Amino acid sequence: MAFRMNTSGPLRTFISAFYAAAGRLDKSVSPLDTIARLQAHTFVKSDAIYIFHIILAIFWLTIMGVPSFPSKLLIPILYVTALLIPFTSQFFLPATPIFAWLLAFYTNRFIPSDLRPAVHVVLLPTLESVLYGANVSDILTRFTHPILDIIAWLPYGVIHYTYPLILSLLLWLFRPPLALKTWAKTFGYMNLTGVLIQILIPCAAPWYEVIYGLTPATYNIPGSAGGLARIDALFGSDGYQTAFSNSPLVFGAFPSLHAGWATLGALFITHFWDGSGRYVWTYVGVLYWSTMYLTHHYLIDVVGGACMATAFFYFFIPDELRGPGGQVARSKYDQYDLEARRPGGLMGADEFASDTAESVDFSDEGEEERIMYRSPNPNAGQFQGQSQVQLDAPSKKSSGGSGSANGRTHRHTASIASLIRADERAEGWSPIGIKSFVFPPNSR
Repeated sequence: MAFRMNTSGPLRTFISAFYAAAGRLDKSVSPLDTIARLQAHTFVKSDAIYIFHIILAIFWLTIMGVPSFPSKLLIPILYVTALLIPFTSQFFLPATPIFAWLLAFYTNRFIPSDLRPAVHVVLLPTLESVLYGANVSDILTRFTHPILDIIAWLPYGVIHYTYPLILSLLLWLFRPPLALKTWAKTFGYMNLTGVLIQILIPCAAPWYEVIYGLTPATYNIPGSAGGLARIDALFGSDGYQTAFSNSPLVFGAFPSLHAGWATLGALFITHFWDGSGRYVWTYVGVLYWSTMYLTHHYLIDVVGGACMATAFFYFFIPDELRGPGGQVARSKYDQYDLEARRPGGLMGADEFASDTAESVDFSDEGEEERIMYRSPNPNAGQFQGQSQVQLDAPSKKSSGGSGSANGRTHRHTASIASLIRADERAEGWSPIGIKSFVFPPNSR
């Protein structure tokens, strides 16, 4: 059942959608059900991605220092347990890329410094000056004001961390289940790829240039809150300074996952909800500006994150969700669960469809049942070698001149012969009204 937001009763709509979505959940807690499904599963090449996840997880768990062995073994034990229980598996399995990203983001701090690549300090400001003609992020930080600080803080420090959860809830309630799974997969793999790039190509953020200049960086340098330190001063706290100083990934400026999150969320929202573009892209534009205003990213970081999000969106969106509002254009046979055209008849099914599509357009109304075409000429059956011929006519003339749609036709709801007045049914009768017309035609 599909649900639409109703402004007259949004709470009732939300509650109804929640009950419907909850009703679709698998309530089973028996691992035997999961094992049976696994045995019945047909493995395809794309399932090899889970081998990659296993190898990556083993690597991170091996170098993980906190928690130490054997406490860290609880992580894979709890995760496997969640996968075995059907009720939790329906959440944890689609979220595997997200957990892989979180594990990589947290555990990269334990990589020995001598095995890490050198930190790039000059690379990003140089590329920005070459590509855009100036250090745009530096220009945006030259004038600050408490009002601008609040405007930048709201999308960067508040909405940024809450809207992925809100979007996940809305997709779960008001869109097909495949939409939420696609969002989880795309969001997880985008972030995992971004973190791996940040680990392999570490780059200093603008706040490093403000504090240390362009001097070489080491992995012993703690993270900085940048412009968010002004928010701490405004509210009389040190929350952001504490959080960023303990960040496990200090030199992760490129690509900007803040820009990636915002762009990916905007693409999903505008794809599934028409008319939301002006609002969501306004938020995205403000967040782009705030990442540079708060000295956390260069413009090239923002562009890189936005391009990565766009690429991942169009790569992972399945064909079933590519249509307007997340639904592909379907034929009436898929929409109304009609049966396919059956082969057989006076002539080949495809021949009949192509021969009659130009002149016949039948209605879809009425009860669907198998029909028997009866010739009005009693001798016609002898000519054909049978007294009755069963036909299935095409449902609608397609734009290409073919009477079939995806190889299907609609079944008639009544016999063609029943459209003829009984008192006019006689040998030699012609629907054209010419007395000399007979079927089959007389040879001359």
